[in-house]
Amino acid sequence: MGGVGEPGPREGSAQPGAPLPTFCWEQIRAHDQPGDKWLVIERRVYDISRWAQRHPGGSRLIGHHGAEDATDAFRAFHQDLNFVRKFLQPLLIGELAAEEPSQDGPLNAQLVEDFRALHQAAEDMKLFDASPTFFAFLLGHILAMEVLAWLLIYLLGPGWVPSALAAFILAISQAQSWCLQHDLGHASIFKKSRWNHVAQKFVMGQLKGFSAHWWNFRHFQHHAKPNIFHKDPDVTVAPVFLLGESSVEYGKKKRRYLPYNQQHLYFFLIGPPLLTLVNFEVENLAYMLVCMQWADLLWAASFYARFFLSYLPFYGVPGVLLFFVAVRVLESHWFVWITQMNHIPKEIGHEKHRDWASSQLAATCNVEPSLFTNWFSGHLNFQIEHHLFPRMPRHNYSRVAPLVKSLCAKHGLSYEVKPFLTALVDIIRSLKKSGDIWLDAYLHQ
Repeated sequence: MGGVGEPGPREGSAQPGAPLPTFCWEQIRAHDQPGDKWLVIERRVYDISRWAQRHPGGSRLIGHHGAEDATDAFRAFHQDLNFVRKFLQPLLIGELAAEEPSQDGPLNAQLVEDFRALHQAAEDMKLFDASPTFFAFLLGHILAMEVLAWLLIYLLGPGWVPSALAAFILAISQAQSWCLQHDLGHASIFKKSRWNHVAQKFVMGQLKGFSAHWWNFRHFQHHAKPNIFHKDPDVTVAPVFLLGESSVEYGKKKRRYLPYNQQHLYFFLIGPPLLTLVNFEVENLAYMLVCMQWADLLWAASFYARFFLSYLPFYGVPGVLLFFVAVRVLESHWFVWITQMNHIPKEIGHEKHRDWASSQLAATCNVEPSLFTNWFSGHLNFQIEHHLFPRMPRHNYSRVAPLVKSLCAKHGLSYEVKPFLTALVDIIRSLKKSGDIWLDAYLHQ
């Protein structure tokens, strides 16, 4: 969940040495309201109602696990568990009654146990240890592309051909910077969380012009509750696009803000070309201003100062603006296709309170690996492994994949792997299917 806040005494918390009160799931389920949130970690019950606002990952992220067993999410997001447990202690109010299962509802307890054993096996195999050489090469080739793009314009002049080639190289550099800051955001490179956070600010701010806090606020929610409406920002896109269960809901309620049966067509106009250029730029700036993330704002400003000062002498103000837009549009195409090929075609709907492994597998699929696909997608073609183990360095996904496949085979879970082009086409197929479902419900309900 991204980090820890400051611990402190709290009225009503369990007293040291005193027997802990016990609770059943029926009691815990009542505490999933705004301002009244309990959650369970390792069979201990915590009241996070007031502390949630101080949670470094944001109150929404931790609140998404209200009245649930959050043990696996807790382990997935935090590096030093013993350190974080110290911050939980003042929030402790009791524990699950001995006769209560560790998870609420009809969950597969054996699957939960087996997944935790798999997680431990991955730790024993040192799969959470990063290769400094691997990530140094990634940063190096990003910086090399930045220099190469500038040299093309400097040596060949600002003609159409060198400008197009430079924009293409910069778009690749920007795409790879997304991947590197994504690794840093998940604290999967350095052993110290702080080092990851500082490095992420540099990559996200100086190399991309965005806020690291904004990205983490969005992205951690996506990992906590993938493809869940109102919890995963990536799929809460209605009324522009209808996905999954929202198609039926909008159809039954006769809602028609856009021709949703044609959304697979207008997706090409407002999806890939404009996401990073318009939506992300506006949302990112608004977040920094509203949340007063002044350090992130300065980092982002340093990117724009560097970019415009580097290319202004060649293009002038109108030309450098056009050049910037071209880079962002190319980058946006990469971002949309690569990040959505693993999620949009999967189950999308409302909260179903599944265990960690089941919820991640229901919302993700993989794309067949190759040297090019692994590099081009930032290893996001191993989306299943990434979602099950978000802190794992990406170069180890292929090593843990056979263990994940065995777990899925044992429990009858789908481990879906697609060819690269099929995965891209499935985005459009899914949009068309959702649009057709909306139209059918709209006309016949």
